[in-house]
Amino acid sequence: MKNSLKHFKKKAFGELAVDMGFMTQEQLNFVVSKKNISNQMLGQLCIDEGCLDDEELARIIATQYSYDYVELNNIEAPEILNLVDIEYMTKFKFIPFRQRGDALEIAMAEPMDYFKVVDELETLLDMEISLVVVSKTKLNEFLKKLDTSKSALESVSDDMRMAIVRESDRGVEELSLEKISADESVIVKIVDSTLLDAITKQASDIHIETSDVGILIRYRIDGMLHQATEPLDTDLQSAIVSRIKVMSELDISEKRIPQDGRFKLKVRERYIDFRVSILPTLFGEDVVIRILDRDKMISREGKFSLDALALPHEELVRMRRMIHAPYGMFLMTGPTGSGKTSTLYRAISEVNHSDSKIITIEDPVEYQLKGITQIPVNEKKGLTFAKGLRSILRHDPDKILVGEIRDQETAQIALQSALTGHLVFTTVHANSSFEVMNRFVHMGIEPYNLMAALNCIIAQRLIRVLCECKGVASVSKSELMDSGLDPAQLFGHTFYRARGCDRCKGTGYKGRKAIVELVELDDEMREMFIKRAPLTELKKKATVSGTVFLRGAAIREVINGETTLAEANRVTFVESM
Repeated sequence: MKNSLKHFKKKAFGELAVDMGFMTQEQLNFVVSKKNISNQMLGQLCIDEGCLDDEELARIIATQYSYDYVELNNIEAPEILNLVDIEYMTKFKFIPFRQRGDALEIAMAEPMDYFKVVDELETLLDMEISLVVVSKTKLNEFLKKLDTSKSALESVSDDMRMAIVRESDRGVEELSLEKISADESVIVKIVDSTLLDAITKQASDIHIETSDVGILIRYRIDGMLHQATEPLDTDLQSAIVSRIKVMSELDISEKRIPQDGRFKLKVRERYIDFRVSILPTLFGEDVVIRILDRDKMISREGKFSLDALALPHEELVRMRRMIHAPYGMFLMTGPTGSGKTSTLYRAISEVNHSDSKIITIEDPVEYQLKGITQIPVNEKKGLTFAKGLRSILRHDPDKILVGEIRDQETAQIALQSALTGHLVFTTVHANSSFEVMNRFVHMGIEPYNLMAALNCIIAQRLIRVLCECKGVASVSKSELMDSGLDPAQLFGHTFYRARGCDRCKGTGYKGRKAIVELVELDDEMREMFIKRAPLTELKKKATVSGTVFLRGAAIREVINGETTLAEANRVTFVESM
């Protein structure tokens, strides 16, 4: 053993902490007095009392045992991580940090653990092993990321290989992988493992971003971005993007303009659609992949249903009344990613019967629905929403879904359809239900025509739901007032906070649910809209008609213990009392 017990404590821990300027003598005396009562380790007690942080503790330990301290922000040569199995690293709490010829430095948080592993490692690797000290937090985080990354790579075995498929006149076909040269097999594995890992973690999007520190891979889970792995080498960027372009049948040679595409994978006996957007940036091309997993939208009964939205009963009754109207426009609004399309799919699935014909035009078709004719927009070939909608009307539909109203021509045709006996389901981008009018006016639509066609306006957001590990939260009077709530009305109410566990990957939240603001358009409301009545009057009238606004819906979820006050404030505007 080359690096042995020659390291002895030169000074006591507490003395070093004071000498290095991390603690005062008074703080040390206080902690020592508590140690005599609690019998905790002095270092951990210092952290618990807020006298030290994890990095300062590691620096003191390194000095105490005469080892070097490292911050562990990155590994100089990531390939050395393959020298030892991840299970072995996790068991003995270390990672290979740096190689110098036939010598290997390993990073540990507890120097005394070094002697448990050094002999076996030197025999196993035939290398001289030395030690550097890191903080326990960074070591555990690194081991966790390494374990997640390796598990994802290992999971892409031959029997789980994801087959690329595409639509053709003959149905679904497998795409040949012969386009990918043999030397790109590592790239294929990186892309496949990333896709599979994102699906497993129920991510809605994958962000592959090139920066000055490397390639960052992040997943959007429950509306929030989380970094999936340590940054990858920027040398892999071009090959990774090319692989995704091949899968999406995009132009590999074009790197100067944005490109949009899509592909489909067969994963564990089900098909999952992916929408791809590629954007040139300062450091190279960035990729965002939207994951469209139909199974996530299907309710327990095995079909698309509004029940899966878990809305309050009274909201569900009002919404079902609107989707069973004989004609008119069922309009949803909200920002990108607020679940509008998913709700529309559930709505039209509930009114999809053999005695009626439903046709949709979408950009793109996100999910295939049985018994419904679906048309994808193809602007390159001249098939726009407006042109497609004109053709749809010649096919004698009973109900029509227009993916999004973006321009005056599409709006005019959709409104005309709603006024001539069709039930039209559609979306438009606006921040609230009452801002829809301004959105259409900016498109050049007369308020009277819009109000004559509209049956209802539904604004929707998605709010994160607390995991089972939630804990009781202490909410102060000032926090309630800052959130626009009356402390007197909520005196003694139990609020909850996000804690984090293995089930929710430490986030404290598990999934999202929809909150809606449904405004029904009766004759009085239509007249108020046309006369441009003040917003306060419109809200009063809507409230009398049964509308619960988004803020109220979010606070209701807080009161019911489904989410946190912070999440409600993140998703909706705070309204003054």
